[in-house]
Amino acid sequence: MSVHSADIRRITTHTIQEMKIRGEKISCLTAYDYSMAGIVDAAGVELILVGDSASNVMAGHETTLPITIDQMIYHATSVVRAVKRALVVVDLPFGSYQGNSREALSSAIRIMKESGAHAVKLEGGLEIKDSVTRILSAGVPVMGHLGLTPQSIYKFGTYTVRAKQEAEAQKLMEDAKMLEEVGCFSVVLEKIPSALTKKVSESISIPTVGIGAGPHADGQILVIHDLLGINKAFKPRFLRRYADLNGIMNDAISNYIKDVKGKSFPNEQESY
Repeated sequence: MSVHSADIRRITTHTIQEMKIRGEKISCLTAYDYSMAGIVDAAGVELILVGDSASNVMAGHETTLPITIDQMIYHATSVVRAVKRALVVVDLPFGSYQGNSREALSSAIRIMKESGAHAVKLEGGLEIKDSVTRILSAGVPVMGHLGLTPQSIYKFGTYTVRAKQEAEAQKLMEDAKMLEEVGCFSVVLEKIPSALTKKVSESISIPTVGIGAGPHADGQILVIHDLLGINKAFKPRFLRRYADLNGIMNDAISNYIKDVKGKSFPNEQESY
C-alpha cells in the first residue's frame, strides 16, 4: 500500500530515533535513480540509502571500490528529486574519507550541497573516528556501518559473516558505542551473528539497521534490485525475494520482440 499524499510527513533523524524508542521497526531500501526512488518512497519506507552498491548493481563492478564521489552525487541527486517523504542517506565512497578528516568533511559537504541529501554514511569504527567527528561538527548527520564493510573487502578477503570471534565482536561493540557517543544518529550492522546484533541494539540508544544480521536490529535494509529479483545471481542466505522482476521483464521484452517481428506492433490504434 502506498502512502497517501495527504499523509506525507518528512522523515528525519529524530523520527528514526523516536521509532526505536517506540519499538517500531524501521524499513530501509536502496535506490539509485529517479524512477525507482519515487516508487520506493511512495511505498512508505522510512529510509532510502543511495548506496555505493551502485558500483555493483548499476555499473557492473565486482566491488564497491571503483565508484567515485561525482558518481555518488549523480545518483543521489536523481534520488532526492523523486523523494517526498523518506530520509535520504548517501554513502561516502571509498577513498573520500579514510585517513583524512578534512577530506572527509569536504566530501560530506559536497554530497549535502550538490545532491540535497539528508545524511551520509561511513564504514568503520575507531579508525575513522576523526572523520566522523569532523563531519558531525559541521552539522551533517552521520550513519555508521559496522560488521562486514564492503569497502574493506580486499582486507577481509571474503564476504563471510563478521565478528563471530570474541575479539572482533568486542571491538564491534566498542565501535558501536563510540559512534553513539560522538553523535551518529544510526548504525548499519552487516552480516554479523544475530545474538551480537541483539546485544548491540540493546546496548546503544541509537537505532541499528541490519542486513544479514538477524531480526533483532531496530530496522532492516536490502538492496532494491535483490528484493525485486532483478539480480538473480545474488543468493545470500539473508535475502528474501519479494518478486521475480527478472522473469517478468524477460517475458515482456520477449513478447515485444515477437510482436515486432510478427508485424503486430504497432497496430492501427497505436499509429497516428
